[in-house]
Amino acid sequence: MTDLRSWLAKVESFGELRHVRGAHWDTELGAIAELSYRTPEPKALLFEDIDGYASGRVLTGSTGSPRRLGHTLNLGDDLDDAAVVAALRGKPSVWAATARDHPTETVTGSPLLDNVVDGRDVNLLDLPVPRWHAEDGGRFIGTGCLVITCDPETGDVNGGCYRMEVVEDGRSATVAAVPGKHGAQHIRRWFDRGEKAPVVVSFGHHPVLLVTGGTEVPTGISELEYAGAILGERLPVLTGEHTGLPIPAGSEVAIEGWLSPEHLADEGPFGEWTGYYSGKRRPAPALEIAKLYHRDDPILLGAPPGKPPHDYSYMRTVMKSAMIEDALTAAGVPGIRGAWAHEAGGGRLFVAVSVETRYAGHSKQVGHLTAQLPAAAYMNRFVVVVDDDIDVANLDEVVWAMSTRCDPVRDIDIVGGTWGSKLDPMLVDGAPPYNSRAVVDATRPYERRTTFPKVSTGDPAYLAAVLAKWSDAIT
Repeated sequence: MTDLRSWLAKVESFGELRHVRGAHWDTELGAIAELSYRTPEPKALLFEDIDGYASGRVLTGSTGSPRRLGHTLNLGDDLDDAAVVAALRGKPSVWAATARDHPTETVTGSPLLDNVVDGRDVNLLDLPVPRWHAEDGGRFIGTGCLVITCDPETGDVNGGCYRMEVVEDGRSATVAAVPGKHGAQHIRRWFDRGEKAPVVVSFGHHPVLLVTGGTEVPTGISELEYAGAILGERLPVLTGEHTGLPIPAGSEVAIEGWLSPEHLADEGPFGEWTGYYSGKRRPAPALEIAKLYHRDDPILLGAPPGKPPHDYSYMRTVMKSAMIEDALTAAGVPGIRGAWAHEAGGGRLFVAVSVETRYAGHSKQVGHLTAQLPAAAYMNRFVVVVDDDIDVANLDEVVWAMSTRCDPVRDIDIVGGTWGSKLDPMLVDGAPPYNSRAVVDATRPYERRTTFPKVSTGDPAYLAAVLAKWSDAIT
């Protein structure tokens, strides 16, 4: 099933959904979600009976555990961290290759059509839109949303997850599309033609669309088709009455309308995935809404970011890691043993790659290639290459390798002028969004592979035997 309510029923059946009743939309809901993320086993939270609202619900934490992420990605419903990583290995390239075998299926009926509101009567604040963080500039309806755009020349459809603040007393919402992302490119091409950009936004849907909208799906592949490849079935869509764009038929809430360069509204700041409030309040394109569609008692899919761990940091870490490893393998680089985009860096800023070094310069090649891969380039800050005896997902081991196998003068390369972001807390206000990145070679020097000091730890097989014999003393 490709709708949110079927997903919720399944997640509740294996005990990972918690109902929260009576929370207030103004920061309390966000604070409860933040505290939940910090627990050892965070649950998905379905906020109901939200203070001040007779109907409407908000879901958070949809992809924040291996079981929920495994179910979302159609990998299995009973996976732990290691099993999710193993099940994902090689999958992104398969999904990309088979996406076109799963074109969307146009339908004419959906519960989404139970309530249709004309643009002039729209008030988005009739929905329980949260103000997530205390210093947010307003109420953000778009955190787990899917913003659907198309290329005016090719007709290619893109779905991206961009933040959206409710403005103009509920009549509109801004779209803060990230420069360089496919959706922003589409919008810019419409503007360059002197035309409005058609846009559809879904605000509540199967979390697979949060995954595809929040990661770098390869150029030319629709996120809707990519989601179909993940789920193994075609995604049903309605055709937007005004824009002609696809609207996920399983959506809880959706709008369609247009963006234009003349229609701007101030938005922000917002507590972003870097762990900081991003920038000052500034103008962004605001939607001219033609229609609002919603189910009865609709569910908004919330994915509020913040200092990691946050709502989607686990998902992004696991997905980006798999995509980077796949991309390195597809590039023909030998010896790749693993990649991990660490959650502490928001799944982007700090990437570790392990390699079985086979020739002089191999580790440097891997590091520089990783730093500029489409799957990893956006706002990357550090790439650390380690030997294949290091667990790339274990930050302690990665730092140990950096501390003992890296000579900073020789083994750290700094690359400037690379793809940054306006969300970067290091960016000076008004400066172009470049950043620099460090490529750290924390592998044993190639010429010393056979003479480098041995690691002073027990043989794994021997340690396992000792553990079995002395478990009462050890555990």
